[in-house]
Amino acid sequence: FKFSVVTSKVSTGSYKRQVYEVPSGKQLVDQAVIDRITWATWTSVLGDEVIGIWSRHAEKADVNCACVSHSGINLVTGDDFGMVKLFDFPCPEKFVRTCFCMVTTSTVDIRILSCFSRRHMMEIFSSLNL
Repeated sequence: FKFSVVTSKVSTGSYKRQVYEVPSGKQLVDQAVIDRITWATWTSVLGDEVIGIWSRHAEKADVNCACVSHSGINLVTGDDFGMVKLFDFPCPEKFVRTCFCMVTTSTVDIRILSCFSRRHMMEIFSSLNL
């Protein structure tokens, strides 16, 4: 679940983004209303805002996790191939090039600490990348 002040977002196994009002649990279907929501956090791999994280040959289950920085300008993703990628956020254009990339084992979850800037993330990636 991802929360704004009054809504919750659920990414389903069928790769559909669903948004619900809190606490009523009523599903929001009006895209204009959904587009105006400011999310407190973003950890979804689904949505128009993150279309660019998907490579040309990626399958739906390849990208496992995503996290937008607290400043709202950076996005880090992890995938089945052990790639941790840094993008600008939002990245609504298809097949966006990453700003930075490193290889790990398969990545199932990722978070950005609130005190980290883009420069800090790139320095960490540089020091860890073999």
